[in-house]
Amino acid sequence: MAQPNLMRYLALSALSTTLAFVSFNVLAYESELSSLKNRWEHTVTEMPKSQREAALSGLAEEISQLAEQHGDQAEVLVWKGVVLAAYARERGGLGALGDAKEARNTLERAIEIDQDGNNGSAYVTLGALYDRVPGGLISFGDSDTAEEMFQRALEIRPDGIDVNYYYAAFLQEEGNTQAAREHAERAVNGTARESRQASDEALRRDAQAMLDAL
Repeated sequence: MAQPNLMRYLALSALSTTLAFVSFNVLAYESELSSLKNRWEHTVTEMPKSQREAALSGLAEEISQLAEQHGDQAEVLVWKGVVLAAYARERGGLGALGDAKEARNTLERAIEIDQDGNNGSAYVTLGALYDRVPGGLISFGDSDTAEEMFQRALEIRPDGIDVNYYYAAFLQEEGNTQAAREHAERAVNGTARESRQASDEALRRDAQAMLDAL
């Protein structure tokens, strides 16, 4: 009669060990990701431009390693896309197109896991990528797709500072001044995310400057 009790104990013990390992693994990646987010915020909002490319290169390598270990976590993939997109923007030129393409592919994988793309962040970054990279035979830039990505982001987070600022910049480039002004105003009056306070406030200031110029 003792055998079933022993088997039950062993099964429960194994389950407990597995759950503890999963919990530790998740906490470990969240701690690493939180540290990377804070350093990214510092890099894009406070670091001198002359130092940003090198700093973003290091962050891109770090988040790529984290994504290799946690490729099933949408938030990790979204942040890989965000960092790579920022790195590509800072590098500029044809040499940055590979990073931009990898950012796009990573963000699309994140959306396959989480359709909201980490509260719309994946769609905002995709919109900016499709807007800024060249199109045609050179790269994947496409204004129609950019518009689609921004609209999806607005559905998820209509009061987002980043969503409205980048969409306003897109609309300004497209020559739609009235709509650009509307979204710049929404960015100025938008809600900063707790985890992205510094970068959102920087975008709020950029939106105000855009609004003054329109």
